[in-house]
Amino acid sequence: MTDRSYRFTHAISRKPSVSITNGLRAVDTGTPDLDLFTSHHADYVQALRETGAEVLVLEALEAYPDAIFVEDTALCLQEGAIVMRPGAPTRLGEAAEMAPHLRALYSDVREVSGPDAFIEGGDILTTETEILVGRSARTNAAGIAELRELVADWGYAVREVITPEGVLHFKTDCSLLDSETVLATERLAASGCFETYRVILTAEGEEAAANTIRFNDLVLMPAGFPKTRGRLIEAGFNVREVGNSEAAKLDGGMSCLSLRFSPKG
Repeated sequence: MTDRSYRFTHAISRKPSVSITNGLRAVDTGTPDLDLFTSHHADYVQALRETGAEVLVLEALEAYPDAIFVEDTALCLQEGAIVMRPGAPTRLGEAAEMAPHLRALYSDVREVSGPDAFIEGGDILTTETEILVGRSARTNAAGIAELRELVADWGYAVREVITPEGVLHFKTDCSLLDSETVLATERLAASGCFETYRVILTAEGEEAAANTIRFNDLVLMPAGFPKTRGRLIEAGFNVREVGNSEAAKLDGGMSCLSLRFSPKG
């Protein structure tokens, strides 16, 4: 058993843009405050760097209001990277903007290219034994099928699962904590998709805490969910809270804000 799914040497993030106020959102809960968003983002990047990782922070992309959510543009594994094909039409250009940065770090960069294939990184949970991909409004069967083909020779098994109704991305409701443990909402855990894992449930009313990231020895979680935080600390995890109020207005969380990886060369 390795720990390749949560120990990383590199991360890529992107600064929030002025245009972020035009970002996509399922429900309008208010306009993000750019100054506060920028402050939260700086705290997030600093936390990643404190683990010893090299963090590349890209400049804002004004043409793409959602570009701060870089996770949706790619799947980064040790062997190589896969450029995604986002299911939101306004986000297709973001993946093309990310590709050159990945090629600078990886010798093998592949792309989901089928005209009917759509897939976003927010629907992909990589564990030590498999890659779980949630079908959602942003990720379809054709996208999952193409990803399965693209990673097959790298030795990864892809398992298709279902994202709960009304949930944007699969990882909106779950995150990996270590080689055998996931944090999940009750509604997602009830689907049975984590039967072979140890599951820590988010506290009632704190479902938004499900999107955390395990990054080396830290578990980064959004601030403001004390009961779930207590459960993680009780389970022995080193928890760091980061403000996420502005990203949450655009359906964003901890995982959305970075690509995390350890390229082999």
